[in-house]
Amino acid sequence: MKKLLNILFALSLLMSIIAVAQDTMKKDTMSTKAVSVVGKVSDDGKTFVSDKDSKSWTIVNPEAVKGHEGHHVTLKAHVNADKNEVHVVSLKMAADSMNKNSNY
Repeated sequence: MKKLLNILFALSLLMSIIAVAQDTMKKDTMSTKAVSVVGKVSDDGKTFVSDKDSKSWTIVNPEAVKGHEGHHVTLKAHVNADKNEVHVVSLKMAADSMNKNSNY
C-alpha cells in the first residue's frame, strides 16, 4: 500500500511539473481571426507599413502580395504583434488608390 501511495505521489508531482512547464512556455500569438489593415507593401514585397501607425510588419508569405509591390493596399491578414509579422490571407487595392487611378 505504501508503495502505491509513493507511486501516486510521484505521478502527481510529475504532472504538476509538466503543467507548469507548459504554462511558462511562450505561446504563438498569431491572431486566429484575420483583421483588415491598410498600408503600403514595400518595393521588395517583404514588408508592409501600416497607415494607422506607420508600423512596419514582416510579411511571412510574400508570395501572397506578388504583383502588388509598392502598392497601397488593404490586407486581410493574421497578425503576430510579438514578432511584428503578418500572414496575408487576401489583399485588394486600397480605395484611395483606385480613385486616383480612375481620375486619369
